[in-house]
Amino acid sequence: MHSLSNIDAFVRAVEDGGFTRAARKLDITASAVSRRIARLEEELGVRLFHRTTRALRLTDDGREFYARCQRVLAELNEAKEALSRSRSRPTGRLRVETPQVIGQLVLTPALPRFLAAYPGLELHLTLRDEVVDPITEGADVLIRMGPLADSRLVARKLTVARLVAVAAPAYLERHGTPRTPADLARHQCLGFLRQGVTGEWHFKDAQGPIRLTPRGAFHVSQGATLRDAAVMGLGIAWLMDFMVARELASGALVTVLDAYACEERPIHALHPASRHLPSRVRVFLDFIQTLFPSGAGPLPRGQTHPAMKV
Repeated sequence: MHSLSNIDAFVRAVEDGGFTRAARKLDITASAVSRRIARLEEELGVRLFHRTTRALRLTDDGREFYARCQRVLAELNEAKEALSRSRSRPTGRLRVETPQVIGQLVLTPALPRFLAAYPGLELHLTLRDEVVDPITEGADVLIRMGPLADSRLVARKLTVARLVAVAAPAYLERHGTPRTPADLARHQCLGFLRQGVTGEWHFKDAQGPIRLTPRGAFHVSQGATLRDAAVMGLGIAWLMDFMVARELASGALVTVLDAYACEERPIHALHPASRHLPSRVRVFLDFIQTLFPSGAGPLPRGQTHPAMKV
């Protein structure tokens, strides 16, 4: 039977990227970690790692076993937390995956008060726009924009974001205010790049949907930079309302073409299904909910998210 110490050494080695770092966390030597994993491989009859002088890489069998080990250890930790939840504060490592724009503009500015409230937590925050498998990646919480497809996860709706066209007042004074989407052909439109391709803008009028590819001198793959470019007066940007809530409230940006805005994207916090939700996950879900109006629909035009004004 595989001892928990061997399994723990294996999981630590994967998560910390090597035997030496895992040994520091487990307070043993690197050779002891290597021996535990070797015993585990002998018991299983498979090789878990490709070992080279430069790197440690999981085999296919190792990747599958790692995912299962994570679930086993998570259940064990949840059982411990369920017994002590009423008398202890959340502790341990919390892994959160979020799209870059939410991580940069919503989550990170609010983290100081979250970490101050729960000093026993070790937050590992990954900002990336690629969709990942939360089971394989070991994420405790994922924040996703758009329709949901993964039925293995429990979803909590945070809000519904509305895409709006925005520009700096100074830009509009110089170039005029577009009255219809067709007017954008005469403007500098700031494009968002995804995998090197500029994304379309979607509007709607009485005749139906309008799709156009923005044309302008500046295109970028980072949402916060796109917002900043609009504030600097480089052109018109098409962004989610929560991304520009502060700028709209201060007057640094104004919306245009409101009558044609039509696209909305739900935002959810997701976590793997569990009979006993770990306290570190529970408090983070409660925290992230405060950063958005709970289950809200799109903002009424001209209004901003209350949480964004802080």
